[in-house]
Parts: sequence; C-alpha cells; structure tokens
Amino acid sequence: RSPAGMLLVVAGLLLAVAAGGRGSPAGEQESPPGSRFVCTSLPLDAAGAGCPLPPVPMQGGALPPEEELKATVLQLRETVLQQKETIGSQRDAIRELTGKLSRCEGADGKSAAGTWKNEVGKGKDTMGDLPRDPAQVIDQLSRTMQTLKDRLESLEHQLRANVSYAALPGDLREMLQRRLGDLERQLLSKVAELEDEKSLLHNETSAHRQKTETALNALLERVSELEKGNSAFKSPDEFKVSLPLRTNYLYGKIKKTLPELYAFTVCLWLRSSASPGIGTPFSYAVPGQANEIVLIEWGNNPIELLINDKVAQLPLFISDGKWHHICITWTTRDGMWEAFQDGEKLGTGENLAPWHPIKPGGVLILGQEQDTVGGRFDATQAFVGEMSQFNIWDRVLKAEDIMNIANCSINMPGNIIPWVDSNVDVFGGATKWPVETCEERLLDL
Repeated sequence: RSPAGMLLVVAGLLLAVAAGGRGSPAGEQESPPGSRFVCTSLPLDAAGAGCPLPPVPMQGGALPPEEELKATVLQLRETVLQQKETIGSQRDAIRELTGKLSRCEGADGKSAAGTWKNEVGKGKDTMGDLPRDPAQVIDQLSRTMQTLKDRLESLEHQLRANVSYAALPGDLREMLQRRLGDLERQLLSKVAELEDEKSLLHNETSAHRQKTETALNALLERVSELEKGNSAFKSPDEFKVSLPLRTNYLYGKIKKTLPELYAFTVCLWLRSSASPGIGTPFSYAVPGQANEIVLIEWGNNPIELLINDKVAQLPLFISDGKWHHICITWTTRDGMWEAFQDGEKLGTGENLAPWHPIKPGGVLILGQEQDTVGGRFDATQAFVGEMSQFNIWDRVLKAEDIMNIANCSINMPGNIIPWVDSNVDVFGGATKWPVETCEERLLDL
C-alpha cells in the first residue's frame, strides 16, 4: 500500500478507538477492574468524517509540466502539514489507547493473546499491516513523514533544476558568452594599450639615448679639438685647407667667381713635400677654356703658370715641406708676369697671353687641375699638402706690399677673392684646420 493509504487507515483506527473510549459514560477511571475493551477495525469509508482527504487537483484543463509539478508539490506539502497536525492532536489519544490496550491484555495475557489470535483467524483483524507496538506505529508514522518530506524536497529541487535548465540555458549561455566576449575585448584592448605604451616608451628611450649620445659625441669632439688647438678660428682668415692624399676627389672650391680681369695678383701660403712635383695648388676654368688660369708643378717639370692655355715657367722651389709665401702678378699689357717667393721677386717675364682679358663666371678650384669646368680631375696633377691665405686682387700689387704681406707686417685680404672661411668649401676628405700664425710660418722658413 502507498504511504498515503496507510496514513488514512491508521488515522481511521485512531479515531475509532478514541471514539470508543470517549463513549464510556463514566470514562476510563470509572470502569470496573475486570472490564475489557474490544478492539474493532473500521472500514476505510468510515474514516472520512474524522480524517479529511486532501483536495484532488482538477484534471479538466491541460497544464504545462512545470505547473502540474508545482501543484503536486503544494498538495504534498499541505498533506504533510495536515498529517503533522493530526499526529499532534492525537498524541494524547494514542497514549490513552496504549493504556487501554495494555488493560485488554493485562488481566489474562495468554487468554487475551489467544482471543486476539482467534479474532485474527476469524478474519476480524484488518490491521495486519500495522505493528502491534504503538511505539512502532509512531516510529512508522515518523518515518513515513520523513520520507514524504524527503520526496517533497527532492521534488522541489527537481523543480528548481528543471526550471533552471529548461527555461534559462539558452539565455544564460548567450549572456555568459556576451560577458566573456566583452571581457576578452577589454583584455585585448588593455594588452594593446600596454604594448603601445611599451613601444612608445622604447622609442622615447631610444630617441633620448640617441640625442644623449649625439650630444656626448659632439662634446668629445669639441674637447678633442680644444686639446689639439683646433678651436674656432680667431678670425675668418686664420684657417688652412689640408689635402693629404694624391687623389682625384680631394679638393676645395671657392664659392665666388672672378669678374673680367685685365690684371691680377694671386698670393697664398703653401707647404708640400710631394714628389715628383707638388701638383696643382689652384686652377680657374671657364666655358670653352679649362686652363684660363693654372698654377701647376707636374712631374719633374718646374712650376708653370698657364693663362688661356699659354705657359710660363716660374723660378720657384717650394717642395721642401716648409711653409712658403708665393705671389704671382700678371697684366694683359704685353702679358707681363712676376713671381715672388717669401717676399722676394725671383722671376719676371712677358708675352704670356698678352692682351687677353680673364673671362668671368668660371670655377675656381683648390688642389686639382680641371679638364672641364669644375671637373675631370687627374690624380697625377693633384696638390698634396696644405695651403692658406689664398687671396686675389684685380691689380698688380707693389713689391713692397707683397714683402709686407710675406713678413707678416700687414694683412691685406684680396679685394676680388678674400680668404674667409665662409667662401671655401671642401670635398672628398679635404679638411679645414686652424692655421699656424704668420710668425710661426716665418720661423718655418
């Protein structure tokens, strides 16, 4: 039988026994000592008045499984509560019944037991499912109630589980996926920001380090220059151009060009020990004439002055590795020329391109001989050494002026080409250096 049916049978029995006990006019205490109680079972339909059944849910309408499960749980809960109330209200009746049953068997235990057994054999015992010990009845009811409670809790848990997994999984998964996606995007964005910050920091650090190294290198170079005496030029003309190798790419270039000239004076300081020949200290080329003005010592030939490709040999000797002051004058009138070394006139001549004016707009190169205007240098004709104070005037200087310049008595910059730092560019490895003072150059003679 089901627990609910057992509960109904027990409740009916309890009510019947309680009713029989209350039917004695004098009560339990007034019964004679030898009186006995007859225990009679009640039919199931007789328990309806004292043990109301729980309402049965209507089956007319079709409800969803969740709603039916909820209704069943609620009904079971109400049934349990009613049973608990019934048990609580009948505890006294059970105690009273226990006493009466004890009296039924107390007077003649064996006879009562035999009578009970006979009555059972005659089919009057319908309580075969109930234990004889009332304490066992209470324990059985308690266990039944506990079982019902466990089933109720299990149903409630199942209901919650069914509702959670039946109604929410799709939405929950979607919500979790959205949340995880948002978190992943935030994480990736943060990682990207950190990488950008790291890259920027690395770039800034590299740039700062590069600037620092550049500044330090500049300071070191400056210190080295100061240690070597390579300080800024004391005046714009106190520098020299160094051409240490015989190549076709080391040279200096004068930024200014020459105007048309009918006379000129060229003076310079130079030092060279190259052999054979010092090469070409300077050359001036114009379109159509690469040898408009050239000073050259090539091979074993003496120093030569070329004007408009005409040649004059000069009695100069300057390949001893010492500083020498050289001046050359020329005029179109009869093509007169003069050569000075260290202030002294060593030679003179005429018929060097007479009545030929120097053409303007050409290129003036230091250290190389030009085969075309500004180019096509020949390494065998390159100047090897140092030079300074290259000046050009548009007239023939007096001998005394040349002497005063050579012995450092006066400083006369050229009125056409002065020797200033801003007017000289160097190329191919040629360098500018501070020049020895004029007095030091004199001591070198």
